[in-house]
Amino acid sequence: MSSPAAPGLRSFPEDQGGRTHYGASAVASPTDDDAAPSSATRRAGAVLTDAVPVSAGRVSSGGGPGPGIPGDAVGRQGGQPGPHGRPHAGSRRTRALITAAALCAALVLVVLVSSSLGQFSTTPGQVLDSLLRVALGGADPLADRLDATLWTIRFPRTALALLVGACLAVAGTVMQGLFANPLAEPSIIGVSAGASVGAGLVIVAGAATTLPWTLPAAAFTGALLVTALVWSLSRTGGRAVVLALVLTGIAINAVAGAATSFLVFLGDTSSREQIIFWQMGTLSNATWQSAGITAVVFLAGLLGCLAIRGRIDVLALGDRSASAMGIPVERLRLLAILLVCVLTGVAVAFAGVISFVGLIVPHTLRLVVGPSQRHLVPLSALGGAVLLGLADIAARTVIPFADLPVGVFTALVGGPLFLVLLRRTLRGSGVQA
Repeated sequence: MSSPAAPGLRSFPEDQGGRTHYGASAVASPTDDDAAPSSATRRAGAVLTDAVPVSAGRVSSGGGPGPGIPGDAVGRQGGQPGPHGRPHAGSRRTRALITAAALCAALVLVVLVSSSLGQFSTTPGQVLDSLLRVALGGADPLADRLDATLWTIRFPRTALALLVGACLAVAGTVMQGLFANPLAEPSIIGVSAGASVGAGLVIVAGAATTLPWTLPAAAFTGALLVTALVWSLSRTGGRAVVLALVLTGIAINAVAGAATSFLVFLGDTSSREQIIFWQMGTLSNATWQSAGITAVVFLAGLLGCLAIRGRIDVLALGDRSASAMGIPVERLRLLAILLVCVLTGVAVAFAGVISFVGLIVPHTLRLVVGPSQRHLVPLSALGGAVLLGLADIAARTVIPFADLPVGVFTALVGGPLFLVLLRRTLRGSGVQA
């Protein structure tokens, strides 16, 4: 017997080898179950849900299509549009492949341009020649002035920018799927705020100057501790519901922000400047070691996110429906938050607080390839790398002989784009903005 879809939920049936998979972009009800919400809750859910015109129907507890979903809308092959003109699995896969190819081409272009620009003038041809000569030919990267500049300064910075962008974007994608809200981002659970407190402590104590590795270590530890605190305080009756996580995260973020401000007050002029600059996001301290650590953590986190992406889609049906389909909701939510914390923590530890990457990249890609995590997770890694690579190029070239905070440019792009997406969401839900 079928039951109504969760409040604010809109289902996107896709054929996956004869099984119906539901990707979703929605806002969970305050109780995280299938209970009928009040009119205010329904209205809030409509405002925050992704404004993609679909026909929401009924979903059976067993995962099959209910009577509200047209039969020919499930399992259609070849990407033919359904009765309402909505593309199906075939066209989504095609769009995903085209998007992936475009992002890969953009990524290569960003690497070449980023490595070519700087105080020491080079060309993309010289960059490629240096790559071939050192990576394949075994030449000494320090023997030549050009090679030394590329391999000790530009390549590590470019690699770290791409990895940090990919970490933040993948973490944002998982957060939006986990919270069933396209406006969610990793900072909700206090990762960035905790990292700021940890970094501020070692900067004020003076350890960041004498022992440089204490800064990223303290930032990463602070991110883990604050996220663990948010998780533990949000648990009620042996489980953590989405609404409690959001509200607890807001409160802990406020406390952590006050703690960081207090550390700024306690520090001397140099410490204050270092904390403020770190909070703006910077890649100026990039090394092969930091890029290597970030790469290892990113690969581990990405594999974990790829492993749980299908089950995260099911969470949008509500906790009861997901449990009925055999999903261990509490364990899945804890694992997803842990992956988000690790990915965001390592990014913030080595690059400072960089905003909007985890919000804008998955939200924009969702408009292109649909809401399924199956496509969004890998594409977000590429999109985040491209976005932060472009932001780093701007940070190094807008003002000659100056290295601006990269977070400034992500905020300059992300803020207006966020407002555009928000107004689009409000118009799509019928709310006058």
